[in-house]
Amino acid sequence: MAEQHHISSINAPQTSTIGANPSVAIVILNWNGRKYLEQFLPSVLASAYQHKKIIVADNASTDDSVSFLQLHFPQIEIIQHKNNQGFAKGYNSALKQVKADYYVLLNSDVEVTPNWIEPIIALMESDRLIAACQPKILSYNNKDFFEYAGACGGWIDHFGYPFARGRVFDVCEKDAGQYNNAMPCFWASGASLFVRSTVYHEQGGLDEYFFAHQEEIDFCWRLQLNGYKVYVAPSSIVYHVGGGTLPKGNAKKVYLNFRNNLIMMAKNLPVGVALWKIPMRMMMDVLAAIRAILSGNGGDYFAIAKAHLHFMKWLLFVKWEFTQPAKAPSALSGWYQGSIVWGYFIKKRKTFSEIIESK
Repeated sequence: MAEQHHISSINAPQTSTIGANPSVAIVILNWNGRKYLEQFLPSVLASAYQHKKIIVADNASTDDSVSFLQLHFPQIEIIQHKNNQGFAKGYNSALKQVKADYYVLLNSDVEVTPNWIEPIIALMESDRLIAACQPKILSYNNKDFFEYAGACGGWIDHFGYPFARGRVFDVCEKDAGQYNNAMPCFWASGASLFVRSTVYHEQGGLDEYFFAHQEEIDFCWRLQLNGYKVYVAPSSIVYHVGGGTLPKGNAKKVYLNFRNNLIMMAKNLPVGVALWKIPMRMMMDVLAAIRAILSGNGGDYFAIAKAHLHFMKWLLFVKWEFTQPAKAPSALSGWYQGSIVWGYFIKKRKTFSEIIESK
């Protein structure tokens, strides 16, 4: 494993020093998403928060996204990338050009509600150690249910499998107010991610090697390891379509999720833990690949095999830029010390509360 880099703890007072009227930059990363911009930008523009600006960072779209924005939304700033940089680098490149107290990384396929910004800014202003936060994320197509990408605050289990309050694997719960309390979580969803701008740059932004998928989990893990908090504020509500760029079941999405999850574990786990946990996780991945091929899904099988090969390549040849100090994962918020694979598939517990309360 790479050398551990130690970062000093944060001992400053926990009240925010930004000011009474912090600025918020809502940055939407777009790639061939003209239909979503047309559909959902009006809701973003209608946000009640006054001290905001809206920016679309375009990842070299080949549709008419840019010309459409220039014609119909001239008040929106456009940042144009020369090529498709993916989610991680696309945001890093764009945010180097954006000045604001807070950033909101917002997917183009998200419908927001008029007062979605205020509760999160109020929460983050109350405690300067809250570096990232997400709203409650419900399904745009079924608004009584949580949406897959983040639901009501992200968690992670003992073997690195991400899940959320309101979503375990593919089961999304109906929202009956059961998770309406604001609380710390392990990760905040990249579909609607509020983050302090100073902390974003201090932490080096998103890991660009990831390209897309799970980079926000890696980022939030680093935040916690460096003394910050990650929260969910369910009084803020947005509606997410999901799968707008890479639909569910897409082989590239499967590959990126499996590869990036292993990289994330290698980067952020203490060395002694990673040495046994990553091989065990890879064995569990092999079982998932076998299950895929037995169900006739050869695409997932080869995507997982490719993910393992490329993880080994990363392990051997790629410079580790964000290696963290040793810290027991169980000390982090939103860390489940059991296995959701065991709870879900063996114990048949399909909801977040069933799994967590059983532990």
